[in-house]
Amino acid sequence: MNYSIAQFALLGFLTFTLVGLITPQIRKVALHFNAVDAPNLERKVQKEPVPYLGGVAIAIGVVAASYGSMLAVDFSWQTIRLASTVLVPAIAISAMGLWDDLRGLQPWPRLIAQTFTGIAVSSILIATDTSGVAFGNTFLNYAITTLWIVGVCNSINFFDNHDGGAAGTVAVITFFTFFIAYDRQQVLVSALAIVTAGATAGFLIWNRHPAKIYMGDAGSLFLGIIISVLTIRLSPGVVPTYKSLAIPVLLMAIPILDTTVAVTSRLYRGISPFQGGRDHLSHRLMRIGFHRKSTAISLWALAAFYAGLALALYIWPDTHGNWIIGLAAITWVAKLIGFLRIPSEG
Repeated sequence: MNYSIAQFALLGFLTFTLVGLITPQIRKVALHFNAVDAPNLERKVQKEPVPYLGGVAIAIGVVAASYGSMLAVDFSWQTIRLASTVLVPAIAISAMGLWDDLRGLQPWPRLIAQTFTGIAVSSILIATDTSGVAFGNTFLNYAITTLWIVGVCNSINFFDNHDGGAAGTVAVITFFTFFIAYDRQQVLVSALAIVTAGATAGFLIWNRHPAKIYMGDAGSLFLGIIISVLTIRLSPGVVPTYKSLAIPVLLMAIPILDTTVAVTSRLYRGISPFQGGRDHLSHRLMRIGFHRKSTAISLWALAAFYAGLALALYIWPDTHGNWIIGLAAITWVAKLIGFLRIPSEG
């Protein structure tokens, strides 16, 4: 069954509205249970405590809109099963993130849980043959898929360090993912992408500077699973294979850049890469004079630039594909060097 752009737009708008309405209610719950992020001189730049648990609103919106739309237009076991292979693991890892937000977890238990989730999801994707791009070797399929899932989860989690930064960037990534999936007639990928874009945009109303609520680990890990699986299931149909593989990497270019900058900086300074700090892209932009609003907008613009290159690569793989990949690689490395030259904390 084919669906129009207008129908998907309506689905995204309904999700946007739902999350926009329930987020302040979740905020009240977070304040009631004192689930707040208190400012400190080492890592936090906000002046007042800000409630966590915004990720619960995002998860509710994505899950309700996804299953609700299936009930409305395509109530079949196959569709429910395929959607659940994404949503159930996302809910599970989000629950762990919620526990971390409320009680706190050490980095290693979190990484182990993410790895087991990655293995489980990759096993499902490979067993159901729903990976957009597959390799000839089964072990390689498992290894790369698991690594991508764990890496994206951590990357989105790392990137959630600035008012509106992660929410807006995820909205950009999933918005561009939707257009590629829609053109490829991947209905489920299209629906989940536009739902996620609508949910994060609705949350952004309350998360933009000055943030009234943060998504917390419950939200960043939930979105990490959603985006990792969306980009794995995305089937651009571009040949040769390396061009198809470049598209999800381009979509995730800025969160990957943020993680690379932070981890490289920490290793250089001899501290654990899992130790939080004010050494992300957002902190470095503010260090050279950007205001908090302009910092968030800059992150969205950078994400849109690389997502636009991903879309361009999909549209013109033969005539301009290598040039697009070359441009992306050169500018990404230049940004990596440029951001690393900005002094980090300490």
